[in-house]
Amino acid sequence: MHALRFTLKGDLNSLQHVEVPTPLAGDGDVLVEIRAAGLNPSDVKNVLGRFPYTTVPRIPGRDFAGVVVQGPQHLLGQAVWGTGKGLGFTRDGSHASHIALPAADVALKPQSLSFAQAASCGVPFTTAWDAVERTQVKAGTAFLVIGANGAVGDAAVNLAKARGARVLAAVRRPESLADLASRGIPAILLGDPVALPVQVEEHFPGGAEVIFDTTGFWLPAAVPALATFGRLAIIAAPVDGLVQLPALALYRRGGVLVGVNSLLYTPQECAAMLDGFGGLFDQGLLPLPTELREVPLSEGVASYQAVNGGSGDKFILLP
Repeated sequence: MHALRFTLKGDLNSLQHVEVPTPLAGDGDVLVEIRAAGLNPSDVKNVLGRFPYTTVPRIPGRDFAGVVVQGPQHLLGQAVWGTGKGLGFTRDGSHASHIALPAADVALKPQSLSFAQAASCGVPFTTAWDAVERTQVKAGTAFLVIGANGAVGDAAVNLAKARGARVLAAVRRPESLADLASRGIPAILLGDPVALPVQVEEHFPGGAEVIFDTTGFWLPAAVPALATFGRLAIIAAPVDGLVQLPALALYRRGGVLVGVNSLLYTPQECAAMLDGFGGLFDQGLLPLPTELREVPLSEGVASYQAVNGGSGDKFILLP
């Protein structure tokens, strides 16, 4: 089968498009013919050696959508999607033409999503789903998303709207404000961190019940913008892993800090998440993904290099 594979960690030049044996599906497993696979920044960081537990040689990639060609009778020929811990790190991942994994690790793909659209959802939507679930976002919740123009932030906005939350988006670029306005989503422009609580107060008197910082850099400013007993979720941090936490302000609000890490969830646990929000696409409660950059798997190495170079495109690799 065709695959991207790296044999050394720490150098993108180690990643190559190669021919390797097609895996076999064991008892209770499925062999999925991959029709599309998402490329996430974490996949690039994986090849660059940012995850010490990764073993090599390794086929990277977590997110995929495809068709079951071997496995239990009830799944044969079914369109499925999947993602999760270990894929591309300690076991071969999705940047290949086939992947073998336990049948419980895949979920049925929503009919309204193309394979490419489904492959774009894995990491961003499971991360956002985990954030809104664990911070108890529900109908009426005053919910601020910092970095709402990113993949995870956008997914969080859409999932919260589907739940009936009152959503406020925070972005850095003025052009993003117009896009959000066209979708009926109130938004503020990030600038001076000291001004954030005042900006939030104008939309949510008393503060936001939940704040989701998808950037990792707004934690000190976000705490004063929280409502009493508010919840603050965070998915990233500076490279050195250190960030200043105004603990006294968090304590005085009775606030809760929630770390959100999609790499903690197995493919089976992620399959349950995919089932949890997948139906929302078919019900028309979630907008279909757009602006995907579909490229052949054979051009996958160049796509990795583009992401590493700062490209914000959402690459979808097509075997």
